[in-house]
Amino acid sequence: MADHGTARSDRSFGEIAKDLSRDLGDLVRKELELAKAEMAAKARRGALGAGLLGGAGIVGLAAMGAFTAFAILLLAEAVDAWLAALIVAVVLGGLAYLLQLAGRRQIGEAVPPVPDQTVESIKQDVEVAKSHARHPTT
Repeated sequence: MADHGTARSDRSFGEIAKDLSRDLGDLVRKELELAKAEMAAKARRGALGAGLLGGAGIVGLAAMGAFTAFAILLLAEAVDAWLAALIVAVVLGGLAYLLQLAGRRQIGEAVPPVPDQTVESIKQDVEVAKSHARHPTT
């Protein structure tokens, strides 16, 4: 163990190497923990986007069954039945389009599944290590 009362310059190379090895191990473990947390967050965001796309499909199908018949019959009172069916189809298609846009946006924010914060943190760690190697403190 290094004597904490001694100056840094009085420590042996072996003590410094031992401390460096321990600190490097701690740093690597913490970087891995950060990467895991970041990847889990991206996976949750991707799952949300996929759920939204699934919801768009379900809403589209349900609307095609119940609301389509109602809307067509209602519009058929004012216009020809074929025109009523066309109007309803365009409105439902627009709703499905908006839902899929929201789902794709959520998935796009989750991709690529790269731990960006961890990569930046490691780059900073490397720069600090290089700086300390060039200009060691006494």
